[in-house]
Amino acid sequence: MTRFVSLRLISLCVAVLAASAAAVVAEPIKIGEINSYTRLPAFTEPYRKGWQMALEEINAAGGVNGRKLDVIARDDAGKPGNAVKIAEELVSNDKVSLLFGTFFSHIGLAVADFAKQRKVLFVASEPLSDAIVWSKGNRYTFRLRPSTHMQAAMLAAEAAKLPATKWATIAPNYAYGKDAVKEFKAELKKLKPDVEFIEEQWPTLFKIDAGATVRALERAKPEAIYNVTFGGDLAKFVREGSLRGLFENRTVVSLLTGEPEYLLPLKGEVPVGWIVTGYPWQFIEDEVHRKFVDAYKAKFSEDPKMGSLVGYNSMLAIAAIVKKAGGTDTEAMLKAASGLTFDSPSGPITFRVADQQSTMGAWVGKTGLKDGSGVMTDWRYANGADYLPSAEEVKKLRPAN
Repeated sequence: MTRFVSLRLISLCVAVLAASAAAVVAEPIKIGEINSYTRLPAFTEPYRKGWQMALEEINAAGGVNGRKLDVIARDDAGKPGNAVKIAEELVSNDKVSLLFGTFFSHIGLAVADFAKQRKVLFVASEPLSDAIVWSKGNRYTFRLRPSTHMQAAMLAAEAAKLPATKWATIAPNYAYGKDAVKEFKAELKKLKPDVEFIEEQWPTLFKIDAGATVRALERAKPEAIYNVTFGGDLAKFVREGSLRGLFENRTVVSLLTGEPEYLLPLKGEVPVGWIVTGYPWQFIEDEVHRKFVDAYKAKFSEDPKMGSLVGYNSMLAIAAIVKKAGGTDTEAMLKAASGLTFDSPSGPITFRVADQQSTMGAWVGKTGLKDGSGVMTDWRYANGADYLPSAEEVKKLRPAN
């Protein structure tokens, strides 16, 4: 009788332990997300819809390694201090396994530093500063979007074909803007050594004095202008420049301006013929991309934006990392992410081993008007891998870590 009772107790314990183990395996994977939703909704709201759609698709298919993904999203209001505080709360209180997101470069850099200090994986979805993967790069941070260097190099390749030799620049006075000007200058001079940069304008982010800026550019009399303003600053610059004839008989090369987030608010004021990076979603015929577009439009009753694609690809990247790692151990995820290739609506994307920058590319073309709305014309897809420095060059740019 005693032996029978002992066996029953042992069986019961085994059953309880098995049930507990199954419950642990079935627990969702908590992921922390941080972005400037209230500060720049034109980009971050489509981005949020993008990752939410991918999240739903992944979970509907059974999750990752049999576990659902659970995203805890927070708004940093465009302040680095807020972002770091939120990151700490997500890691310490919510026990997230990794972080992703951020838009502004200075916020991305702040969260990347936090990730390094706290030894947590951070997938930087949107910030473009080269420092994130180079001068301030660390083994815990992987960046998805094509960097400032990559997109500046894409535009420099087009600018080098122009007869212009005297250039002026206008960029917001913070990390992203400074990087964008620096990289464009360097890349264009490599391709066309005789170019001169005769004027620079550095308006405060989202506080541009468009009248003064345009007058300064007019006085310099450049043959071409390199523009890095975006959002409300771009709209003010375009309006004032058009009124004063700044863009007449003068080529403008403009970073990001071909993205729907920035084209659509300009409506009929879109300047025609600017050379830009952007996202001509309505003209891309690739089957995987069309499937993404159709699903997005059906779910949200609106057209996708560049942010939509970035958000969607961010979640695909995270799922691929966790799947390859076989779980959420940080060291296993870091190992899995390095050199990882995953499929996306913009084609295969690889996180390079050398600098943890992804090879996601961008579309390069010109601005145009169709039915009173801005579009991209004469565009081509520029593979990000073609605009990155070699592994040997990266060693000089990136600290050992």
